[in-house]
Amino acid sequence: MRKIELSLPKAYVVDNGIYSFTTFKYDLGILMESFVFQELLKLGYDPNRTLFYFGNGHETDFVLLGKNRVKQLIQVTYASARDEIEKREIKSLLKASKELKCKNLLVITWDYEAEEKIDGKKIRFIPLWKWLLNI
Repeated sequence: MRKIELSLPKAYVVDNGIYSFTTFKYDLGILMESFVFQELLKLGYDPNRTLFYFGNGHETDFVLLGKNRVKQLIQVTYASARDEIEKREIKSLLKASKELKCKNLLVITWDYEAEEKIDGKKIRFIPLWKWLLNI
């Protein structure tokens, strides 16, 4: 596997209530991303060993590593319909897919579910609640 610099420079809170209380914000996108991070930790992913963030001009929220390869790329977005998903979310995922040679592409949404083929790559969109039931 080609060496690519991956890191987890983002800070995630252990309790989403603390974030909401201390920032006086209620940003569901940030809360969802933090919640997904917490669940990935519970599944045994380890920051800077098997769980990373990928940023190379575009951001991919989570890069999951398996045995010496990228297992899955995940974007998290607060969207209930396809037209609410920003183009940059898809573009970032496709760019990371190409650079990291990963075909398992997932977008965790608030309430949108579908499977699409974009630029020859299959992207699965799944609501957060359904992702939680399947992990």
